Amino acid sequence: MTNSEQTSVLVTGGNKGLGFESARRLGERGWTVFLGSRDEGRGQAAADKLTDGGANVVMVPLDVTSDESVTDAVRLVREHTDRLDVLINNAGVGRAIAPAEATADEIHSVYDTNVYGPVRVTHAFLPLLRAADNPRVVMVSSAVGTFAVVTDPEQPASKLHELAYSSSKAALNMITVRYAQALPEIKFNLLTPGEVANHKFTATDINHHTGQLTVTEGTDPIVKLATLDADGPTGIFIDRLGPIAW
Repeated sequence: MTNSEQTSVLVTGGNKGLGFESARRLGERGWTVFLGSRDEGRGQAAADKLTDGGANVVMVPLDVTSDESVTDAVRLVREHTDRLDVLINNAGVGRAIAPAEATADEIHSVYDTNVYGPVRVTHAFLPLLRAADNPRVVMVSSAVGTFAVVTDPEQPASKLHELAYSSSKAALNMITVRYAQALPEIKFNLLTPGEVANHKFTATDINHHTGQLTVTEGTDPIVKLATLDADGPTGIFIDRLGPIAW
């Protein structure tokens, strides 16, 4: 199978956590994996590990907060393929900034990765996505970006008093829906790596590995959305158990 026949995927923030596990699972399917990583050393180590396991992986230096880095990433991916089947916008940061202490600069720094980052990367890769037969964009969001969860007193997130992370994910949710409406030829979908109904979330660096779900369980909805058929949905928000309320 040549690269032109393989399904291709770019995973931002692919050197660890949900990104790495998504890359591993999709690589096992025989996909060509473009592993995006802001830290080149860690990214190459992650790519080498996946390659040793038999996956076809290309490490892509990628800082989603940098226009120049994103442009360079597109150039590198184009050296290997003339299309991109799947984009997984996974890179994200989390800072629990209390509302009383939150400044515009602190919130902006979170938005730069969690909101502007996916916009930068999606915009830059649109030509390669449009060249694919069944292009899919997967946005890694969070249940704390939904009003249904943060206003439910039974949900732990309702007691997490912060501004930056939750509002950035709420913004990402709206951006994704608007992409889905405006670009029906591309599937744009969202997921949270948890189980909203069971008040569970995945153990990652952002939550200091306090989550109840494994990183493999957390990537179940990522893989599901990445592998949608041509007649699959667009503009939906799911966790590993199914659709969730917004």
